[in-house]
Amino acid sequence: MNRRDEAPPAAIDRIGEAHRGRVDDALRLWRQGDCVLGDQEFLFRLNPAAPLTEPAAVAAAVGADAAEVQVRGYAIVTQTCDIVRACESRPFVQVCPLVQVDADRLAEIRRGRRPNYAFLPGTEQQRLVADLDCVMTVEKAVVADWERVVGAPREEDVRRLRQALTRNRSRVAFPDDFVRLASQLTSRMSKKHDAQSDEGRALRALREIRVRAEPSWRASEVALLLLFVRDDSVETFAGQTWDNYLSLWLNRVQPQGRFRQVEGVVQTLDDLTGRDYVESDPLDLDHLSLGPGARLG
Repeated sequence: MNRRDEAPPAAIDRIGEAHRGRVDDALRLWRQGDCVLGDQEFLFRLNPAAPLTEPAAVAAAVGADAAEVQVRGYAIVTQTCDIVRACESRPFVQVCPLVQVDADRLAEIRRGRRPNYAFLPGTEQQRLVADLDCVMTVEKAVVADWERVVGAPREEDVRRLRQALTRNRSRVAFPDDFVRLASQLTSRMSKKHDAQSDEGRALRALREIRVRAEPSWRASEVALLLLFVRDDSVETFAGQTWDNYLSLWLNRVQPQGRFRQVEGVVQTLDDLTGRDYVESDPLDLDHLSLGPGARLG
């Protein structure tokens, strides 16, 4: 493979400025989150001696070290500034396959509760979402021949996509003893979230849950602060205040082991201090899990 700082081979020279100009013109309109719909192939490498998925096993059976999976399209996850840059200096973009989900799963992804997926309003009607755990690199000349589908039409949609991409790559590996400590809380919240009850409505009114460990996650003695960040508009549920639900939730996270203190607060974004935000980690209820070999005690 040629290094980028080496002189281009003759084959690239023959492509010519006109061809590169056509690609650049076509990519000028594309944005992060834009999609192509229709049958596509997602390509990935595998170990023929130890295939882990059915497509990998099929490929390994014929001695191949790469497999292709049929997908419903792609979403571009490369930043817009790199998409629109000249293909001579930035020839590649990254894409994630679009997969179809059922209506319930789509609602969860729209709320940000499935961090391995990204919700795109432009493909909502087809119930297609971007699978962020699968990423493939293609040259921009491939994208130039696609029919663009706007995936994130509003600035708010673009912001949510960026948050989903960041969250997917920056999920916290919480210590196993904290996972055990929080297991009753996470189990209840996951179970009650979609319930048609006052508690279910309270849970759906939460923007996110964050946890702050003082002085650090590695300390021998830790004080925990759970931050329940709520929407501004909802104050009570059938006469139950947020304090009622806070007490209910904190009762399921009792101090034990090195976690000597557990406190919590329900706040709006306006109430949340910058320090609490940057020194806390998002608590992902659906994907909070123990490491390999660990057990819930």
